Amino acid sequence: MAAEEKSAVPVIAIDGPSASGKGTIALGVAGMLGFHYLDSGALYRLVALAALQAGVGFDDADALAGLAEALDARFDHGDIILSGQEVTDAIRSEVCSMGASRVAVLPGVRRALLARQQAFRQTPGLVAEGRDMGTVVFPDAILKVYLTASAEVRAERRYKQLKEKGIDANMRTLLRELHERDQRDSARSAAPLQMAVDARELDSSGRSVDEVVRQVLDWYRQKVADSHR
Repeated sequence: MAAEEKSAVPVIAIDGPSASGKGTIALGVAGMLGFHYLDSGALYRLVALAALQAGVGFDDADALAGLAEALDARFDHGDIILSGQEVTDAIRSEVCSMGASRVAVLPGVRRALLARQQAFRQTPGLVAEGRDMGTVVFPDAILKVYLTASAEVRAERRYKQLKEKGIDANMRTLLRELHERDQRDSARSAAPLQMAVDARELDSSGRSVDEVVRQVLDWYRQKVADSHR
């Protein structure tokens, strides 16, 4: 697809801190619109998992950039494949979560993954979620949403997710780790977590998934209507 054709494909960018509900909301919106879906965080988790498998330290910037460049990964109907192995659950482990946050601060890794993320922009449209979808990857997105929730609500969500998978978790530890990750994501020099100047902020703390999805859809439809005036 030519560059001008790609730029005409609508993108809804949903950014926000860890466990704010971005994935659930983005999937819901994409399903309602029939759009493609990009979980950008999965790519950084895949780099972290590839590093663990290769014995590469999370402080080895050059080696990590090389892994990101050569990442043999694909998304297949909800399954995530790395080097021929299904790793959908493996990349959701806490060690991969923390590893993803560490590799994501590296400019070389971010550069290596940028084109891969932008390649998800295909007709009829894309819902992309992450930390810098609206600020760096898709700055021309028709709608930018910054999804937030209190740290306590986010820690509780992560706790429930882990318990449902049979993984032991401690609320106090999860809350501390969320605060640390927020700080790391916001303070990094490469594409820090921040709300785009033209984004709409949406706090999901006291809202149901359906309510949040409906709000995003309303904003999108209004943007489309405004663009046709």
